Amino acid sequence: MNAAGPWTITSATDAARARAAAARLTTAAGVALIERARFLTAMTEKLRQCLESGHTWDLSLRTDIPADGHGRIDVTVRPADPAAHDRPVWRLSVACPGVPRDITAPANVTDIAEALLAADADTAELLGRLDARDEQVRSYRDELHHTNQGVLALHAELDSADRSQHELLKDEQAARAQAENARHLLTFLTDASDALTASLHAEDILRRLPGLLVPRYARHVDLWLFDEPATLHTHRPAAAVTAARTGRPQHAAAHAGDLPGVDDLPAPEPVPEHPLLSVPLLGREPLGVLTLTAAGTRLEADETIMLIELARRTGIALDNARRYAQHRDTAETLQRAQLTELPTTRDVRLAARYLPATHGLNIGGDWYDAFVQPDGSLLVAVGDVTGHGLHAAVTMGQLRTALRAYALESDTPAGILTRLHRLVRSQQHELYATAVIACFRPGDPTVLWAAAGHPPALVREPEGTIRVLDDKPGIMLGVPLPHRYRDHSLTLPPGSTLALYTDGLVERRSEGIDPGIHRLGRALAALGTAELDHDLDAAAESLLKPLLDESERDDDVCLLLCGRTRHP
Repeated sequence: MNAAGPWTITSATDAARARAAAARLTTAAGVALIERARFLTAMTEKLRQCLESGHTWDLSLRTDIPADGHGRIDVTVRPADPAAHDRPVWRLSVACPGVPRDITAPANVTDIAEALLAADADTAELLGRLDARDEQVRSYRDELHHTNQGVLALHAELDSADRSQHELLKDEQAARAQAENARHLLTFLTDASDALTASLHAEDILRRLPGLLVPRYARHVDLWLFDEPATLHTHRPAAAVTAARTGRPQHAAAHAGDLPGVDDLPAPEPVPEHPLLSVPLLGREPLGVLTLTAAGTRLEADETIMLIELARRTGIALDNARRYAQHRDTAETLQRAQLTELPTTRDVRLAARYLPATHGLNIGGDWYDAFVQPDGSLLVAVGDVTGHGLHAAVTMGQLRTALRAYALESDTPAGILTRLHRLVRSQQHELYATAVIACFRPGDPTVLWAAAGHPPALVREPEGTIRVLDDKPGIMLGVPLPHRYRDHSLTLPPGSTLALYTDGLVERRSEGIDPGIHRLGRALAALGTAELDHDLDAAAESLLKPLLDESERDDDVCLLLCGRTRHP
């Protein structure tokens, strides 16, 4: 690093000498012409300000070559008086490819004159470069002018094409918007149809429909079902009455709707604020009328077509739900009619519960039976036929009748099940059943029982402990294999309770059957001894509550409690 100065600046001569030193240094260091001119111009301006301030200043020059090999020239101007804190120090730097070792200022007027002539040479070179740039700019300007003329001509040719393209773009955007709207309508129609047909209960369908339409497509929805009793205060708009009479959609508003497939009624009095659209609900016969109050001031054609189609699907869904309800009621009536009235015996008290499924086709093949045989023994049974509906209910009745008949010919539960298995194998193809049969003999604490693919029975001992009869059961009735069932025996002392049930009581989709059997065991253990001894029906109700609560059931439930009587 080399340094020179400081030089005291008190006059124009001092300033000129310092500037000349800086010019000589930057030239010798190879600073580019333009950067040198900028550096010297900025330094000259600062020197002029120093002279105008009337104060004395010190100027120093320093050269430096850092480790990267690129040199730098620094100039510093500071007040000569160290106490002059109100006048800031001024610094300026310029990069250079090399740095001379000698930094000297012009010693006399001749040196200053030579420096001035050198500055003029630099100025002349800069002016020459500027002239060359001006000539180049003029050439570019002429070329740009000719180019602009060509562009203007091209614009004239493209203008009409642009207008045509703009019109095509508008048409395309309109077509895209129309297609997007149609897609939204079809998506809504599909989702709404799925929501309505997901249930076979008419009440669910009628509850869901307004929520689907309001407020997106209607301000208000009115459902008029013909089989509902009318009240004195019931008022139906003229559009709904006309739709019911003609079987065609009707539109009522202050202006004609001109909607496809819809009749326009004369403007009613008073004129409604929003248009009305009344659409018949049709199944295998007329069911009612759906009336919508439009969300806006007009009904669009595409939306109207969608709403009419949704009303058609709603009518079909309602009709299917009502036919399903009739079928379900018939099957349930048949099934309940076949359930036995429980006998009364001295040694065994009985309580039974049957609950149909609440979800889906809710009539299954679950059944129970209990009867006293000619020798005085009590036979109890619980079974489950696969499937649902009338077929399962009829098959359940056939099995129950066959069981009673075979009980007269066989004195053990295993013998009865073996005969039932042969019967189902020979007559009912692709239909299976499970069953458990127990036999109580008068005065005998031993109970004989046998099972065919049925969930294990539970025993509650007099002191409240639970035992699972998990002996391996025989195969399901109807499996295409010959099979002979085995009898099992258990001791059931007074105060004990035997619980027979079907899988609907313990099976859940998410966890299988074993956790449900454990829950049933805990609930049975929690029952009070007094309740089991004196009111077995109440005990059966208490047992069902924690296991079923009020949730929907996919399967029906059958429970039969057999309690040994405590004799005084």
